[in-house]
Amino acid sequence: MNALSVDWAPLALTLRVTLWSTLIATLAGVAVAYAMAVSTFRGRSVVEAVTAAPLVLPPTVLGYYLLLAIGRDSPIGRLYESVIGAPLVFSWQAAVAAASVAAFPYVVRTAKAAFESVEVSLLEAARIDGATRAQQFGLVTLPLARQGVIAGVVLAAARAMGEFGATLMVAGNIPGRTRTMSLAIYDAVQAGRLDVATTLVVALTAVAVVVLILVGRWGGTP
Repeated sequence: MNALSVDWAPLALTLRVTLWSTLIATLAGVAVAYAMAVSTFRGRSVVEAVTAAPLVLPPTVLGYYLLLAIGRDSPIGRLYESVIGAPLVFSWQAAVAAASVAAFPYVVRTAKAAFESVEVSLLEAARIDGATRAQQFGLVTLPLARQGVIAGVVLAAARAMGEFGATLMVAGNIPGRTRTMSLAIYDAVQAGRLDVATTLVVALTAVAVVVLILVGRWGGTP
């Protein structure tokens, strides 16, 4: 098959969406994971259930919640449109939002386990030496939990890279704008272009294999 007949724009978009969504999921996920690992608060079980919900919710349900959260009639959607001048839905930024939500639980679960594995005595020693909570996190907790956090980030990136259902609902399938690799593969199969679908599948599989190798190297599991 002539490789030039394959549109690689979805790959570039997928990499962009994956990069941004992984960054967002990491920042939010590490913060939430650390809060749950070091403190006990009322409603903690509810927070844990909500953060894990994207792992079990059907993609269409997740996409529907996102439509309610970032649609044109939502506060976020109205604020975004007033600032940017265009709706958030059916944009590549909406694809980032969908992938971020889907990837978020992987960072939370893995980072939380890593933070909880840090010896309390080390944190107590740092506290006695005058370290603030922020210094304990930056100098003790995060370095010791680094491998687990990195593994969670890699898993989140893999999840974001393959996001399909929620992305389709909030970002659509617009060629050159919101069509990611997963959507392009689906379109190719639906159109009977199995040669194109095979090429895209092989490319995405190669990236996934690299991710799995990284996960194995860092020894992190969700």
